[in-house]
Amino acid sequence: MADVYGFSATTIRGEERALADYRGKVLLVVNTASKCGLTPQYKGLQALHEKYQDRGLAILGFPCDQFGHQEPGDETQISEFCEINYGVSFPMFAKIDVNGDGAHPLYKHLKEEAPGLLGSKGIKWNFTKFLINKDGKVVKRFAPTDKPEALEKHIEKLL
Repeated sequence: MADVYGFSATTIRGEERALADYRGKVLLVVNTASKCGLTPQYKGLQALHEKYQDRGLAILGFPCDQFGHQEPGDETQISEFCEINYGVSFPMFAKIDVNGDGAHPLYKHLKEEAPGLLGSKGIKWNFTKFLINKDGKVVKRFAPTDKPEALEKHIEKLL
């Protein structure tokens, strides 16, 4: 598959959502967790969302419990945590796997299109970020420790 528009995912509210709904937008896809040292990045992601959503940025959060059992809650708990603690209003999806045989097809695609350091395919930790252009092509992969605000210049170029 050449772009991300052929994929769909279940929202945190349990509805199936086609990524084709985001056609023409710049996407930032992030695997998230509520009990991680990097969880405060939700604040930076929300700030990016507020600053750039009207210019065509969509941030898509995908909770994942594959790293240190740092996302133990169900979708309701995750949603409430994000809203109460960080005011998250960007789209959040149901909890998924990002590595292994059960990895979500979108993440299999993202890892193929933008391998990590030294060509590694696996997601190393929570808050790995993938930047996707308006044509649905993966442009860049960012490490978990890359703060959301550090991505602004890359996002601006694509908007």
